[in-house]
Amino acid sequence: MLQEAFACNSVGPMLSMFDDYPIHQTPEPVAHPSTSNKDHYERYWFNGYSTNEDLFFGIGTAYYPHLGIKDAALSVVVDGVQHAFHVSARATNEPTDLSIGPWRLDLLEPMRSCRLTLTSNDTGITCDLLWDGRTGNVEEPRHTFGDVRKGMDTTRFTQLGRWSGWIDIDGHRIELDPELILGTKDRSWGLRGVGGGDKRGAPGRGGGLFFLWAPLHFGDICAHYQLFEDPRGVPLFSVGALLPTYASSADIPGVEDPAVEHMRNNEHRLTFEGTSRYVHTAHLAFTTVDQQTRHEIDLEKIFTFRMKGIGYLHPEWGHGAWKGDLAMAAERWPLDSVDEDAFENCHVQHFVRARMGDRTGIGALEQLFLGPYKPYGFTGLLDRA
Repeated sequence: MLQEAFACNSVGPMLSMFDDYPIHQTPEPVAHPSTSNKDHYERYWFNGYSTNEDLFFGIGTAYYPHLGIKDAALSVVVDGVQHAFHVSARATNEPTDLSIGPWRLDLLEPMRSCRLTLTSNDTGITCDLLWDGRTGNVEEPRHTFGDVRKGMDTTRFTQLGRWSGWIDIDGHRIELDPELILGTKDRSWGLRGVGGGDKRGAPGRGGGLFFLWAPLHFGDICAHYQLFEDPRGVPLFSVGALLPTYASSADIPGVEDPAVEHMRNNEHRLTFEGTSRYVHTAHLAFTTVDQQTRHEIDLEKIFTFRMKGIGYLHPEWGHGAWKGDLAMAAERWPLDSVDEDAFENCHVQHFVRARMGDRTGIGALEQLFLGPYKPYGFTGLLDRA
């Protein structure tokens, strides 16, 4: 027990290159989190998809300073099969080092562009990807869940953009044309249950989670919709916005675009695949802050991306799990072979066609429905519609 009590994931001094910048929020070095909660994390998340409707991919890469772990994943749906690459490694205390084995993230221009590379490795999956923002960044409301002890307390911002570069799977190279490949960047940090969570104390009382998230691309604008509701259908947090688009990230007028039109009163009406909880179509709506204009958006699913491909609810490669000093793996599964009732498959993003008035577009609809939710008749953890 003494050995466990004095265990420490720190390696060497706590000073980092960031300490030369005037950015400190506490007297501690930047690499030292302001909380000792082991669930503290920093994450970059991306998705991408083709306007030809034949490709969807997701990326996640994260740092858990109190766990001493960094991990990342790349997962691609092509030709009816989802492929996934996972990597995990022991972390250093240098927050500017965004590499994990053969995986690397380089911030070329913060809040505008970055590069993600996966060099040759034993899994047969490699990539060289360039992200370029198409819109400004939108800060989402702070997400805080829990009673006395917070199970989640995070800040997140979202940007929509385009991709160029390539992904190679077992020698099959997929070239990404920035005129055709669109997507989303999602950056978050704070407290979020990772690595299996803290098992001490009385078991929880249960509850439920209803989450929708939909970043969507149209020609001259993008739309962003996000909603958390409780089991009764009462809104907890929501964000809605219409964002002007720009020819390149260099044209975006700032970190946050003053021309963004913010929304309120998020609404949803969903239909489901058969008796499953998987969304088939969605009718979303929100109104301008001055309540003078109501916008309606209709979504139709093309196919479904399982978030376990980038670690969410994955039974083996979940976020923040200790896999050793460096570990990698690859897996794949046909889309039509997924067990829809398995817990690991309930968190998904649907690749969707979108319509808003006269505009047509494309994007993603993420759903995570756990536990009861009265408006759609869910009563158990994963019961069907």
